[in-house]
Amino acid sequence: MKFYLVRHTRVEVPSGICYGQTDVALAGSFVTESESIRSRLSGVQFDHVFCSPLSRCMQLGSLLDYPLQPDERLKELNFGEWERLTWDEIFESETGKKWFADYLHEACPNGESYQDMLHRVENFIGDLPETDGNILVITHAGVIRAFQVLLKNRPIKKVFDTPIAYGQITILEK
Repeated sequence: MKFYLVRHTRVEVPSGICYGQTDVALAGSFVTESESIRSRLSGVQFDHVFCSPLSRCMQLGSLLDYPLQPDERLKELNFGEWERLTWDEIFESETGKKWFADYLHEACPNGESYQDMLHRVENFIGDLPETDGNILVITHAGVIRAFQVLLKNRPIKKVFDTPIAYGQITILEK
Protein backbone atom coordinates (compact mmCIF):
# COMPACT_ATOMS: atom_id res chain seq x y z
CA MET A 1 0.00 0.00 0.00
CA LYS A 2 1.42 3.36 -1.04
CA PHE A 3 0.20 6.61 0.50
CA TYR A 4 0.28 9.92 -1.36
CA LEU A 5 -0.13 12.44 1.43
CA VAL A 6 -0.95 15.93 0.16
CA ARG A 7 -0.88 19.00 2.36
CA HIS A 8 -3.55 21.56 1.47
CA THR A 9 -2.53 24.72 -0.40
CA ARG A 10 -1.71 28.09 1.21
CA VAL A 11 -4.29 29.69 3.46
CA GLU A 12 -5.36 33.29 3.92
CA VAL A 13 -4.01 33.51 7.48
CA PRO A 14 -1.22 35.82 8.61
CA SER A 15 2.07 34.14 9.48
CA GLY A 16 2.43 33.23 13.15
CA ILE A 17 -1.24 32.44 13.78
CA CYS A 18 -2.33 29.06 15.18
CA TYR A 19 -5.32 27.80 13.18
CA GLY A 20 -5.35 23.97 13.60
CA GLN A 21 -8.98 22.87 13.15
CA THR A 22 -10.34 26.36 12.44
CA ASP A 23 -11.93 26.44 9.00
CA VAL A 24 -9.91 29.16 7.26
CA ALA A 25 -10.07 30.54 3.72
CA LEU A 26 -7.61 29.55 1.03
CA ALA A 27 -5.14 32.07 -0.38
CA GLY A 28 -5.62 33.66 -3.80
CA SER A 29 -2.95 31.31 -5.19
CA PHE A 30 -5.27 28.32 -4.69
CA VAL A 31 -6.02 27.60 -8.36
CA THR A 32 -2.37 27.83 -9.43
CA GLU A 33 -1.19 25.68 -6.52
CA SER A 34 -3.90 23.06 -7.02
CA GLU A 35 -3.11 22.82 -10.76
CA SER A 36 0.50 22.10 -9.80
CA ILE A 37 -0.66 19.32 -7.47
CA ARG A 38 -2.94 17.91 -10.17
CA SER A 39 -0.01 17.86 -12.61
CA ARG A 40 2.28 16.07 -10.14
CA LEU A 41 -0.42 13.45 -9.45
CA SER A 42 -1.33 12.89 -13.11
CA GLY A 43 -0.91 9.33 -14.24
CA VAL A 44 -1.24 7.90 -10.72
CA GLN A 45 -4.30 5.71 -10.15
CA PHE A 46 -5.81 5.74 -6.66
CA ASP A 47 -7.84 2.95 -5.11
CA HIS A 48 -9.17 5.34 -2.46
CA VAL A 49 -9.11 9.09 -1.86
CA PHE A 50 -9.54 10.32 1.71
CA CYS A 51 -9.76 13.90 2.82
CA SER A 52 -9.88 15.99 5.96
CA PRO A 53 -13.39 17.50 6.16
CA LEU A 54 -11.97 21.00 6.69
CA SER A 55 -12.77 23.21 3.70
CA ARG A 56 -9.11 23.90 2.81
CA CYS A 57 -8.72 20.17 2.05
CA MET A 58 -12.20 19.53 0.62
CA GLN A 59 -11.83 22.39 -1.88
CA LEU A 60 -8.50 20.99 -3.05
CA GLY A 61 -9.98 17.49 -3.40
CA SER A 62 -12.96 18.84 -5.35
CA LEU A 63 -10.74 20.76 -7.74
CA LEU A 64 -8.57 17.66 -8.26
CA ASP A 65 -11.84 15.97 -9.24
CA TYR A 66 -11.56 12.80 -7.18
CA PRO A 67 -14.43 11.06 -5.40
CA LEU A 68 -13.66 12.10 -1.81
CA GLN A 69 -14.16 10.14 1.37
CA PRO A 70 -14.05 12.75 4.16
CA ASP A 71 -12.74 11.46 7.48
CA GLU A 72 -12.72 13.43 10.75
CA ARG A 73 -9.57 11.63 11.86
CA LEU A 74 -7.60 13.47 9.16
CA LYS A 75 -8.14 16.91 10.70
CA GLU A 76 -5.19 18.93 11.98
CA LEU A 77 -4.40 18.99 15.71
CA ASN A 78 -7.19 20.52 17.78
CA PHE A 79 -5.56 23.50 19.50
CA GLY A 80 -8.76 24.25 21.44
CA GLU A 81 -8.73 27.70 23.06
CA TRP A 82 -5.50 28.56 21.22
CA GLU A 83 -7.08 28.53 17.76
CA ARG A 84 -6.54 31.92 16.08
CA LEU A 85 -4.06 33.13 18.72
CA THR A 86 -0.48 33.97 17.80
CA TRP A 87 2.19 31.40 18.60
CA ASP A 88 3.89 34.10 20.69
CA GLU A 89 0.75 34.53 22.82
CA ILE A 90 0.54 30.78 23.30
CA PHE A 91 4.21 30.43 24.20
CA GLU A 92 4.05 33.27 26.72
CA SER A 93 1.18 31.68 28.69
CA GLU A 94 1.80 29.20 31.52
CA THR A 95 -0.26 26.48 29.81
CA GLY A 96 1.60 27.21 26.57
CA LYS A 97 4.96 26.72 28.26
CA LYS A 98 3.75 23.38 29.67
CA TRP A 99 2.50 22.31 26.24
CA PHE A 100 5.70 23.30 24.40
CA ALA A 101 7.70 21.36 27.01
CA ASP A 102 5.64 18.17 26.44
CA TYR A 103 3.25 18.53 23.47
CA LEU A 104 3.25 14.76 23.06
CA HIS A 105 1.30 14.22 26.29
CA GLU A 106 0.06 17.71 27.26
CA ALA A 107 -3.29 18.63 25.72
CA CYS A 108 -4.06 22.14 24.55
CA PRO A 109 -6.78 23.80 26.69
CA ASN A 110 -10.05 22.24 25.45
CA GLY A 111 -8.05 20.64 22.64
CA GLU A 112 -5.83 17.62 22.26
CA SER A 113 -2.23 16.45 22.65
CA TYR A 114 -0.06 15.18 19.83
CA GLN A 115 -0.52 11.68 21.29
CA ASP A 116 -4.30 12.11 20.86
CA MET A 117 -3.80 12.95 17.19
CA LEU A 118 -1.41 10.01 16.73
CA HIS A 119 -4.13 7.70 18.09
CA ARG A 120 -6.77 8.97 15.69
CA VAL A 121 -4.40 8.70 12.69
CA GLU A 122 -3.40 5.20 13.82
CA ASN A 123 -7.10 4.26 13.98
CA PHE A 124 -7.61 5.69 10.48
CA ILE A 125 -4.72 3.61 9.09
CA GLY A 126 -5.99 0.50 10.90
CA ASP A 127 -9.47 0.90 9.38
CA LEU A 128 -8.25 1.17 5.78
CA PRO A 129 -9.33 -1.52 3.32
CA GLU A 130 -6.55 -3.87 2.21
CA THR A 131 -5.00 -2.88 -1.10
CA ASP A 132 -1.72 -3.21 -2.93
CA GLY A 133 -2.55 0.04 -4.72
CA ASN A 134 -2.29 3.74 -4.02
CA ILE A 135 -4.22 5.79 -1.50
CA LEU A 136 -4.47 9.57 -1.74
CA VAL A 137 -4.88 11.49 1.52
CA ILE A 138 -5.52 15.25 1.40
CA THR A 139 -4.74 16.58 4.84
CA HIS A 140 -2.54 18.79 7.05
CA ALA A 141 1.13 18.98 8.06
CA GLY A 142 0.52 17.58 11.56
CA VAL A 143 -1.30 14.55 10.19
CA ILE A 144 1.43 13.93 7.59
CA ARG A 145 3.98 13.98 10.42
CA ALA A 146 1.81 11.47 12.32
CA PHE A 147 1.92 9.16 9.26
CA GLN A 148 5.72 9.46 9.27
CA VAL A 149 5.87 8.52 12.95
CA LEU A 150 3.45 5.60 12.56
CA LEU A 151 4.62 4.15 9.22
CA LYS A 152 8.33 4.99 9.22
CA ASN A 153 8.99 4.92 12.97
CA ARG A 154 10.48 8.40 12.78
CA PRO A 155 11.01 9.90 16.24
CA ILE A 156 8.37 12.52 17.03
CA LYS A 157 10.96 15.21 17.73
CA LYS A 158 12.62 14.48 14.34
CA VAL A 159 9.47 14.88 12.21
CA PHE A 160 9.29 18.53 13.20
CA ASP A 161 12.84 19.15 11.91
CA THR A 162 11.67 18.93 8.29
CA PRO A 163 9.13 21.49 7.05
CA ILE A 164 6.12 20.29 5.09
CA ALA A 165 5.27 22.90 2.46
CA TYR A 166 1.78 23.86 1.35
CA GLY A 167 0.88 21.61 -1.57
CA GLN A 168 3.69 19.16 -0.79
CA ILE A 169 3.17 15.52 -1.72
CA THR A 170 4.77 13.02 0.66
CA ILE A 171 4.88 9.39 -0.49
CA LEU A 172 5.07 6.63 2.14
CA GLU A 173 4.63 2.87 1.92
CA LYS A 174 3.02 0.62 4.47
